[in-house]
Amino acid sequence: MDGVRLIARFLGPYRRDFLLAVLCVAAETSLELFIPILMAQVVDQGIMAADLHVVLTNGALMLLCAAAALALGLAYARFSARAAMGLGANLRAAEYAHLQTFSFANIDDFEGSSLVTRLTTDVTVVQNALVTGTRPLVRGPSALVAGIVYAFVMSPELAVVFCVVVPLLAVAMLSVVARVAPRYRVLQRAMDQLNDALQEDLAAIRVIKAYVREGHVAERFAAVNTHLADTATRTFRTAVLNVPILQGAMYATSVAILLFGGQMILAGTLTVGAFTGFMSYVLQIVNSLMMISNVFLMLARAVTSVERVSEVLDERPTLTSPPDALADVADGSVVFDHVCFKYASDAEKNVLSDVCLDIAAGSTVGVLGGTGSGKTTLVQLIARLYDVTAGAVRVGGHDVRAYDLAALRDAVAVVLQKNVLFSGTVRENLAWGDADATDEQMLEACRLARADEFLERIGGLDGLLGQGGAGVSGGQRQRLCIARALLKHPRVLILDDSTSAVDMATDAAIRENLARLAGVTKIVIAQRVASVMDADKIVVLDDGRVHACGTHEELLAIDPIYQEIYESQVGSGISGEVA
Repeated sequence: MDGVRLIARFLGPYRRDFLLAVLCVAAETSLELFIPILMAQVVDQGIMAADLHVVLTNGALMLLCAAAALALGLAYARFSARAAMGLGANLRAAEYAHLQTFSFANIDDFEGSSLVTRLTTDVTVVQNALVTGTRPLVRGPSALVAGIVYAFVMSPELAVVFCVVVPLLAVAMLSVVARVAPRYRVLQRAMDQLNDALQEDLAAIRVIKAYVREGHVAERFAAVNTHLADTATRTFRTAVLNVPILQGAMYATSVAILLFGGQMILAGTLTVGAFTGFMSYVLQIVNSLMMISNVFLMLARAVTSVERVSEVLDERPTLTSPPDALADVADGSVVFDHVCFKYASDAEKNVLSDVCLDIAAGSTVGVLGGTGSGKTTLVQLIARLYDVTAGAVRVGGHDVRAYDLAALRDAVAVVLQKNVLFSGTVRENLAWGDADATDEQMLEACRLARADEFLERIGGLDGLLGQGGAGVSGGQRQRLCIARALLKHPRVLILDDSTSAVDMATDAAIRENLARLAGVTKIVIAQRVASVMDADKIVVLDDGRVHACGTHEELLAIDPIYQEIYESQVGSGISGEVA
């Protein structure tokens, strides 16, 4: 019922097409069921009585019913296709829109490959079930019931055969469906694994070729591909059992009816016309049973896909704006007040523990620490990409949970560790920072980020970047991402190791340009001491805790971790290298 409600909800304006499709099937079925009655009259009252008028009249009616049924069938195809395609479009749009509301924590609950499958394959399965399943779902039961009723009207004695065959056939069909239905979820999970392997291999194609591992990834893909093929084989091997079961029942029923019907004709208790019409209803009933079994198998798979789509749509975002959300961030001050954080509620250890920091508006703060010390996690809490487990993070004097999410994230620009550019031109990518920015503003942002050095070589603002920014180097991608962030005119600018791929001279020039930005709090995560030496304050993290905090000179005098980092980079004369 939850699946039915979901379908009804997302049919939206296409409900009318769906209802018209159902009405067309019902009318078509009624006309086709009426044809055997006319056929019986042609045989008994026309041919046997040598009455040509009855033959022509009933024959014309049969042709008229067949033509009307054909027209109704074509109308059904049109209406059902419109309803199914509309439903699919609505489901994909709703899933995608809902995904945009997910926090990082929500996205962590689903694999990327699974989300792709749910947006594509699962929606297609639901579409196919609607466009090809509505007809047998409506036609099958109605034709079955009407066929049995007409068969009893024509010959109650012969119709008793159905009372034996139909229940046995129903039990057999339900057994097949019950065995197949759980396997469809396994099949969709195998599809998830195939998509996961494919996405990972395509994303890492440069690494694969650099390490000459094409053979290895081909073997890995072959393994998941074979698993999918084996799973599909096991699933459909059981599903196709309905065909021999139905055919066996049809032949057994036909033989029994021919045997008993022939005896009744010889005994004079059944006319040839009635027997001919009865055999037509036998075919109608068997075909109805076959349609019902097929639609049950189709619905079993569709139900699995509907459940998977529902899991995405029913996922509640862990981060939402409060009812009376603040819409304006007063300044760029940032305070961490005894902050603790862990990614999973059942995790044994916090990623951040009792972090206390006070960052003044407009200041520049550097963050250093070893791998896994919690640097990236720390700055993600400022933009409320995750919520703290304990304590509070305040920006502009207010808890980040008091702000409207869009307003907060507009005021906090984050250049993440993984630089992401989109297919299109430089202008289209920079417009993510400010859709209304003029060319002059974009060029100024590029100048501050030192992206102007290579801009003309790639075609200026209208230069194409390629898929994911593949047309530029890693350092150029970093500088374009910084320029994009600057166009937001943020209160807080967070650079998460965002100049690691640029040379020392360019890094210094970028830092010098950013230092001139008035009223913007700069938080710089870096591996190089040289990138944060001039900061107003340097924070050293160790195992999720603030180990030390101070200026370069202060930390160099008292903090062993900072001293070790400094000696490894500067003391040995390799200040341009990453620790």
